[in-house]
Amino acid sequence: MSAIPRQTVIVVTDASKSNAKGGSMDALYWALRNVVRPRDTVLVLGVLHEFFALNSNSKKNNSCFPFKFLMGIGISGIWERLEFVGEVNPRELEEEFEEKKVQYQSSLQPFYRQCKRIEVKLDVKLAAGFSAGKLTVEEAQNSNARWIVLDSHFKKDTSYIFGHVSCSVGLIKGKDLATIVGSKGSSRTNFPVADFALGEYTNYYQRRELCSPLTPPQSPCWYPLSWRNDFPRAFSRDEIEATTNGFSDENVVRDDDDLKVYQGLLQETPVLVKCFKESDKRFWSMLNILTQIRHRNIMNLVGYCCTGDSRFLLLDYPCKGSVAMNLQCDDFAQNLGWKARWRIAQEIGGCLRYLHEECADGPIFHNSVCSSHVVFSHSLSAMLSGFTTAKWLKDDGSCKEDWSAECMNREKEEHVRVDVHGYGMFLLELVTGKSALHFQQQGEGQALIDWGLPLLENGFLCKMMDSRLKESDGTWMAHHMAHAALHCLQIDSTQRLSISEVIAIVQGDARGTCNHCNFEKHPEDCCCPK
Repeated sequence: MSAIPRQTVIVVTDASKSNAKGGSMDALYWALRNVVRPRDTVLVLGVLHEFFALNSNSKKNNSCFPFKFLMGIGISGIWERLEFVGEVNPRELEEEFEEKKVQYQSSLQPFYRQCKRIEVKLDVKLAAGFSAGKLTVEEAQNSNARWIVLDSHFKKDTSYIFGHVSCSVGLIKGKDLATIVGSKGSSRTNFPVADFALGEYTNYYQRRELCSPLTPPQSPCWYPLSWRNDFPRAFSRDEIEATTNGFSDENVVRDDDDLKVYQGLLQETPVLVKCFKESDKRFWSMLNILTQIRHRNIMNLVGYCCTGDSRFLLLDYPCKGSVAMNLQCDDFAQNLGWKARWRIAQEIGGCLRYLHEECADGPIFHNSVCSSHVVFSHSLSAMLSGFTTAKWLKDDGSCKEDWSAECMNREKEEHVRVDVHGYGMFLLELVTGKSALHFQQQGEGQALIDWGLPLLENGFLCKMMDSRLKESDGTWMAHHMAHAALHCLQIDSTQRLSISEVIAIVQGDARGTCNHCNFEKHPEDCCCPK
């Protein structure tokens, strides 16, 4: 097999804000975790938009500052080169340039080893006085870029860049969040936009051996299709048939009366193919919502097929099974230490915050958060699935006009309460290492919340923490998760937290007498660092 040629991902950062602590590197962090493949070239384009203004007194009406600084990685380490074009006095720039050079080297240093480890070539250009939009387009055309990832500062340049390139464009909104503009070849604009109630994604892992995660189709490519150029898109039935090996019984992972799920291989990448009946409104409702969202911690849509009586949804493949499945197996559970579980809690919390607070066309509520609906990608990132009962909250005219706003607010509050409670249950599952579903099946009908909430309320955290984890240096993370779970699960109409407030508690913004937790009733059970 011939080697895959290198493709370029351009990351445009606001170099003016870069500092010795890392500065504005969220775009590079996001790109490396979400869109960069092994053997790609990553071009970090640092734009010093404030640099020209600071030195404008020494320039003569120049429309752009003719200066570039480049860094890269070679066998000998970091190399650098200066380029001066036109009339410019290097000595006037020396002090500020040296400062920016040191800052950028420091900011990028953590990424060098990571890129080398995954065989990614890292090139860096630092530019001052250029239009960020025009410079990005020029670099994209010269490098045949596959992706452009923009720092949030360049939001105003997004439309111009997208209008002049043929690759996908992402605009960073946070370290783990980006708005995806798309690509010229995308069929995304052809998706239906009608309003329907959302259908369900049922947990099919329960039908398999608990300690045997789903084995993905043999594939040399781990990069999810939903993040590549031209996806999601419409598929023909012939394409679906080829993807599932002719709808082979060997590819079936779930078969119920109302839904059949296949595993398939598309462009050498594993996918899930969900087959609905023609009359099943869940197809339309799920399609309606999944086409509106794009997040690294959601099991995203790859495409759909709606021809004749065929109704198919293609989704990213959960290569490592669900959190519930991993918690059920001792070996897998021990591999999910407190640090990993804390990270998972923050990933799913961030995903819910995106759905609740950051969707442009109105909040989306999952309504079924639990460990069975959190699955792992190939890279072990947590992905929220199970959008069966999800609700996209828009004013559809169901309320009388005078009461519409009040009706919407009441409905929103109820959906927030349901998701916050579900997230609290998920945190309880992470802390105890017990799946809520299997706990009730194995515990003579007692629900996990009926067993766990009294222990939380009475401060006996150490008696409920997953005993399979022997590490002691991460117990403060368990306390943060337990503290947040307590706030989510306590029924108190006067204290209704938003998901952002809950995430703050998970991250350590504790509420209580203990500096790290809420378990002051039994100090001997407090495992927080003293």
